[in-house]
Amino acid sequence: MDTESSDWKSDLRQRGYRLTPQRQLVLEAVDHLEHATPDEILAEVRKTASGVNISTVYRTLELLEELKLVSHAHLGHGAPTYHLADRHHHIHLVCRDCTEVIEADVDIAAEFTAKLRATFGFETDMKHFAIFGLCAKCAAEHRAGQA
Repeated sequence: MDTESSDWKSDLRQRGYRLTPQRQLVLEAVDHLEHATPDEILAEVRKTASGVNISTVYRTLELLEELKLVSHAHLGHGAPTYHLADRHHHIHLVCRDCTEVIEADVDIAAEFTAKLRATFGFETDMKHFAIFGLCAKCAAEHRAGQA
């Protein structure tokens, strides 16, 4: 995590911000949890810094998203889910049964987004996109249960 931490520090410094302990803890929690709500991030941060509150987490996530270090998606009802902003964007495939989140490269939807653009003139923002269904394991269990 040291190289990631120094990347975060240089990213923030280049933009005129410091990597405060709270910012580092929030970034590390997002990194560790992979896809997490602000409440889940808060619980992770509080393992190290019990004094941090939810408003600090929200403010930090907002800043880190502005700086393009984290990104969010809506993977269901309720709070958005945050993850590190990868160098590539991805679509989230969410299993309704086990809640596993599979990341698929946005290129997989290129034909679909091209049709939306051609038909409606609509430019999609795929990084906030989630598709719900069943992962391979849960789909197989459902098929086995129907036999």
